[in-house]
Amino acid sequence: MMPVCFALGNYYLLGERYFMHFPTFLNASALVLVLYWFSVVILTIVIRKTAGSPAQGQILGQMLKMFWKLAAATLVLMVFDIWIYSLVPALEVAFTWSEIWPMVLVGLVCDAFICALLGLFYALQQWKNDKADDEKLARESLEVEFDALKGQVNPHFLFNSLNTLSSLISADPVQAEDFVEDLARIYRYMLQGGRTDLVPLQSELAFLEVYVRLLKVRYHEALLVELPDRCPPDLTIPPLILQILVDNAVQYNALSASRPLTVTISLTGDRAIRVANNVQIRHRTLGATGTGLRGLSAKLLTFTLRKLEIQQTNDTFSVTIPLLPDAVAVQ
Repeated sequence: MMPVCFALGNYYLLGERYFMHFPTFLNASALVLVLYWFSVVILTIVIRKTAGSPAQGQILGQMLKMFWKLAAATLVLMVFDIWIYSLVPALEVAFTWSEIWPMVLVGLVCDAFICALLGLFYALQQWKNDKADDEKLARESLEVEFDALKGQVNPHFLFNSLNTLSSLISADPVQAEDFVEDLARIYRYMLQGGRTDLVPLQSELAFLEVYVRLLKVRYHEALLVELPDRCPPDLTIPPLILQILVDNAVQYNALSASRPLTVTISLTGDRAIRVANNVQIRHRTLGATGTGLRGLSAKLLTFTLRKLEIQQTNDTFSVTIPLLPDAVAVQ
């Protein structure tokens, strides 16, 4: 816009002489170039001194404050510019208010436009910051729910395990000894998992195998759990996620020898693992809006942009968990 501004400003002050008389054209163009950049520097200083990060709801007030400062600076600059023009005899420009006020009016319109753009920028930036803060708070809240869920699983599991162990001690001391060893492995893994964000999928499945073995001591043939035979060694997963899903399947579904609960854990072709079970509602099911699944989803979002995939029908319920690393992992 500079060439246009130069031409319009000089045409307003000098008329057709600006285009018809070559020496006048050169002198006026050189002068307006110097004055233009001087004005740009002054106005930029005013904006930088006024601009900042407005507090919540203070954008309009700050933009008005900036406009009045720019308006004052524009008035002074226009008076100064016309005075400089009047000092050049060849230009024949009179230093009068009638020459100054139209230029001031144009400058004020430009000032208002600058303030409107900056106000829009600040409002957009504030909206983005608020949205990011809301998402961060929501994610942190769900992670707290996930950690709380893990804390609930451990005492629940321990209470049931101690009841089972109590009955085994007198009925089958050898099995009771094996049960205690498996229980020690379970809690050793839980303690280790609480200190790390990701574990190898192989370790998680090995832990789950021991966990299922303890569950079967209690439920016998009423519980059937199918684990994958093998998995790639490079895949990782947040610890205890599979245990939580299996535990919820057991907790919210009816189990009996005539109607066993079948939990199938299988790898999918898109670097994910699926936990599926037949639905035999006891009281309620772990639905897609449940706290547990929201907590699992929030935990995963700290590592990857891929989300849990939940499918539920009258007969089956499944959760597909993305495995890491993947192509869209969060850096």
